[in-house]
Amino acid sequence: MSLFASAADAAYALVRPIIHATDGEAAHNLTLSALQTLPRARSALTSPVLATELAGLHFPNPVGLAPGFDKDARVAHAMPHFGFGFVEVGTLTPLPQDGNPRPRLFRLVEDGAVINRMGFNNGGQAKAAERIACLRRHGLPVPLGINIGANKDSADRIADYAKGTMAMAPLADYLTVNISSPNTPGLRALQDRGALEALLDGVAAAQPEGRAKPVFLKVAPDLEPADIDDIVAVALGKGLAAVIVSNTTVTRPALISRHAAEAGGLSGAPLAKLALERIRDFHVASGGKVPLVAAGGIASAEQAWERIRAGASLVQIYSAMVYAGPGLAARIAQGLEKLAARDGFSRVADAVGVGE
Repeated sequence: MSLFASAADAAYALVRPIIHATDGEAAHNLTLSALQTLPRARSALTSPVLATELAGLHFPNPVGLAPGFDKDARVAHAMPHFGFGFVEVGTLTPLPQDGNPRPRLFRLVEDGAVINRMGFNNGGQAKAAERIACLRRHGLPVPLGINIGANKDSADRIADYAKGTMAMAPLADYLTVNISSPNTPGLRALQDRGALEALLDGVAAAQPEGRAKPVFLKVAPDLEPADIDDIVAVALGKGLAAVIVSNTTVTRPALISRHAAEAGGLSGAPLAKLALERIRDFHVASGGKVPLVAAGGIASAEQAWERIRAGASLVQIYSAMVYAGPGLAARIAQGLEKLAARDGFSRVADAVGVGE
């Protein structure tokens, strides 16, 4: 692990009791304020074993920051310091919105989980675009994904995604179309085949001419087999660069925290089994033809390796850092290097979809 990530973990261990005694959203905002003061990262954690190619992009390592941590692209410049091989910001909507009423973010400490009902709170794409343009001028050593969504009160959500594409594609290495948040009423209906086809047609039409960016689609884990088959068919038909599996779940496995009954999307450890099953489902349904990105409940190199062997080319983390500290990405990346060697792979990418 880098000295930077190790020092960050040591500092986090000291302040974690204080952070966890603070309201979850307030603590998160304080974290972002601290990270904003860090210098821009000039290099990334990588090796020939970890380097991965996907959608025409070079990823120094396959461990990425999931969206939601850096909604407004305030700290993307600093995240490679902690071992991330790519960073995804957002979700960003065309217009600023406050999101749902507080409290809306809950730590389920006993379950190693988080429930959120944030509701796409963000300052809007125009403000974020200014920050990202500045970041681009100074450089970022890892790919940058921009996650786009629709405003809650929008009369035409497909038009919102088209607006997001026009505004953010010129600044992104890849775009993520997020139709899987459970906290914007009706949003998940865009996962239905007809609506999804219309949505992706709108996104494609809004891409900058001659400079179209890879499009990733983020889906929910709460899908039936027929839904998965439809999404795979659309992904292949529309030439999606990847499908991200998955967002938070509205299901509730056995939980013991006092916040277990809170409404919203559940992430963290209790999501791990379901998210792994969905990676396997999508890999089988597509015959390995649709590239996959795994998210949801990943807290160790072993879990990341399991997702990769199940069919994921890349993985993303967020909730686990609440409990494991900011150096988790570096620990996972370096652990993947060891696991690849243990299992006889010269590169992590060679293990994608090679079930154990």
